[in-house]
Amino acid sequence: MTRTPALLSRVAKISVLTLSVAASAAMAQAWPSKAISLVVPFPSGGTTDVLARAVGVELSKALGQPVIVESKPGAGATLGADFVSKSKADGYTLLMGAVHHTVATSVYRKLPYDFQKDFAPVTTVALVPNVLVINPALTSAKNVQELLALGRANPGKLTFGSNGNGTAQHLIGSQFAMMGGVDILHVPYKGSGPLTTDLLGGQITMSFDTITPVLPHIKAGKLKALAVTTGKRSSSLPDIPTVDEAGMKGFNMGTWFGVLAPAATPKDVVTRLNAEIVKIIQSADFRKKMEEIGAEPVGNTSEQMGKQIKEDTNLYAKLVKEAKVVIE
Repeated sequence: MTRTPALLSRVAKISVLTLSVAASAAMAQAWPSKAISLVVPFPSGGTTDVLARAVGVELSKALGQPVIVESKPGAGATLGADFVSKSKADGYTLLMGAVHHTVATSVYRKLPYDFQKDFAPVTTVALVPNVLVINPALTSAKNVQELLALGRANPGKLTFGSNGNGTAQHLIGSQFAMMGGVDILHVPYKGSGPLTTDLLGGQITMSFDTITPVLPHIKAGKLKALAVTTGKRSSSLPDIPTVDEAGMKGFNMGTWFGVLAPAATPKDVVTRLNAEIVKIIQSADFRKKMEEIGAEPVGNTSEQMGKQIKEDTNLYAKLVKEAKVVIE
């Protein structure tokens, strides 16, 4: 019996589909068979880098393959994100992302990727409070209200550093200045490392960085914490008030960090990554490490992380518009 062209075409399509599914399943089953790259979109030494290395060491043990933390800083964490979004979706290139990426979506007029569409969320690793710190050698302000009064009396003289244009720290500082009715000059850096160095050196007045890189300097008395930017106080700095408590009612902005993969990464690989990383986050040793750096471990599902990304993207779009923070 002679097969019609239509039948042959149908058979061919079914065969291709079957082979594709089989190949995908085989790849997922064999994964990982080589080293995995965990991209940090900031320089080494900052919170993102610290968390990536903490996860990477344990994930390497769990998967039996090296997990290499690779720094790709620049453009407010968007260069590293762009690199991962365009990488092969095979589970071997991951991003240690952060809330900064949901901010950048609205801050930058054009981005070479879509943070919601081009990434597959794996899990949120930790929440880290941001803290307003000053160099006490540059200002005698003892609290937020004294700092605001100083700023109003000297327009444009106070400076705040951030991890880069379009990052959460940039927006937090802008929101603080707007709500406080004070003119503060923004100074962008490529990450917490160089930012903290200049803050300690007296090149800038203050920062709204995550608690991790500045906590040792606060304890040593080199930097003075005035307030945390989240809705509740930090367990690492229980005596430091929130910005809300200091007079700016409703101020509540923090930073989360989490692992993401390119959007087309096989579901089985994302599921395995989620299971292994959540197991790490829930371990006593990891939780102890997080406590030491002022972070709150999370470890949620891919779907929950995706929902958080969507909600934050909408929230920061509104705040960016109010603060008029836009980068070409």
